[in-house]
Amino acid sequence: MKRAICLNACGPRTKKRNNVKRFFILFCALVLLVLFPGCRRTQIPGEEGKLNVVSLIFPTYDFVRVIAGDKVNLVMLLPPGTESHSYEPSARDIIILRESDLFIYPGGQGAKWVDRILGSMNVPQMKVLNLMEIVDAVEEELVEGMEDDDEEIPALDEHVWTSPRNAGIIVAAITEALCELDSANAGFYRQNAADYRAKLDELDAGFMSVVKGAKRNTIIVGDRFPFRYLADVYKLKYFAAFPGCSTETEPSAATIAFLINKTKSENIPVVFHLELSNEKIADAISEATGAKKLILHSSHNVTKKDFDRGANYLDLQKANMVNLKEALW
Repeated sequence: MKRAICLNACGPRTKKRNNVKRFFILFCALVLLVLFPGCRRTQIPGEEGKLNVVSLIFPTYDFVRVIAGDKVNLVMLLPPGTESHSYEPSARDIIILRESDLFIYPGGQGAKWVDRILGSMNVPQMKVLNLMEIVDAVEEELVEGMEDDDEEIPALDEHVWTSPRNAGIIVAAITEALCELDSANAGFYRQNAADYRAKLDELDAGFMSVVKGAKRNTIIVGDRFPFRYLADVYKLKYFAAFPGCSTETEPSAATIAFLINKTKSENIPVVFHLELSNEKIADAISEATGAKKLILHSSHNVTKKDFDRGANYLDLQKANMVNLKEALW
């Protein structure tokens, strides 16, 4: 049976010491903003006269990179290699946020600090895109065998970009925001976006082909499960250790045993883990069942090495498609 869940990682039950740390960082940043209210375009590298676009996470950073090219100054707040659910903004990050003309973030319980900061600013030139207000968001789920911390406060799943169809909707919204802020380059943005959305349509067709030809529709993820939107679109059944918002890494013995038994009973050949994971749960399942361990990339963030070599959303999703086929066929 599935039911809504919001784990402590999603907001209200964050550990007290993390709250104190976040409060101190936000307080310092707000002091700087009060003392230097007119200080802009000092932290974002690039050229004067171009839009300053700031994305909190990698997917929308990559979308802007494709749509806008060198027409904007672009920054990703989340450092490459950082697990997004444990990210704490620095005072410099908040000043960068204040310098932006367009700021894009996922929304949801995990980004409540963003709402507090934005509410404290008086920056009329800034346009803000909250991804969960752009697409039809759905609630987190607790599926059979998954760790339960007894919290039952409904929380919307923030990982909206994991579906290529949602990615297309997000690209369209970003494009319109860029055109509104920079009408002189609107034709450039719209053409790039149209070309990119055609590639997202091809990606969607590829995923559809994989699931239509498959012998099974169940996947095992020895990790968090930030793929609710992907699973919903392609009618995938899943079992995982934790919901998508969780920062937990140590499941109970019962959860591991359940995932091992499910892998064995349904003859599932692959167990997935996420990017930037310690992979311990997937290792345990793989060793107990002989299932092959593969990555299913949520694209939340990439390693510093992948970032430097130009990793992008399309390539990560194409790799997911290949690995998903191995798991389902």
